[in-house]
Amino acid sequence: MPNPRLAGRYAKSLIDLAIEKNQLDEVYQDMLFLQKVCSDNKDFVSMLKSPVISADKKEKILEAVTKGKVTVLTALFNKLLVKKGRETYLPEIAKAFIQQYKDHRNIFSVKLTTAVPVSEELKNAILNKIRTETAMQHLELDTAVKEDLIGGFVLEIGDQLVDASISYDLNNVRKQFRNNDFIYKVR
Repeated sequence: MPNPRLAGRYAKSLIDLAIEKNQLDEVYQDMLFLQKVCSDNKDFVSMLKSPVISADKKEKILEAVTKGKVTVLTALFNKLLVKKGRETYLPEIAKAFIQQYKDHRNIFSVKLTTAVPVSEELKNAILNKIRTETAMQHLELDTAVKEDLIGGFVLEIGDQLVDASISYDLNNVRKQFRNNDFIYKVR
């Protein structure tokens, strides 16, 4: 059962400790690694959530997966999670840590969805336009291809959405025809 409050608290504690130890960027890389492991390997996540597997075995498996790939601070944090019985929330904690890190560094996520893949030149032009039009200077661009858009693009910046796709325009025209917006009323 998801528990974003718990994940946020553990992530905040780890961020504070990483800042204190001057290892914030290294721990961020560790959390990216752990998030990738959790998203790529569903069996690993199932093992973490399993009540049948003992805490000692979970700790050994977690240590084997991360040995030499994460910092000492992250390894100790993972041991703490297992000791406290919170290893189930590791994927959520990693996600919360990444988000809090981006908030701390003022990094904004931008998602660009198009009907066809876009060139690097166009990506850079979009990022430069966002930088000049807003106060956001540190941007992280994520692109996706969705053929349902037919053409145009959908741009998501934080909680703002700009839908300039052909499918959106077609849906608007369809709604107008259903509402008979084009038939003038007599009188």
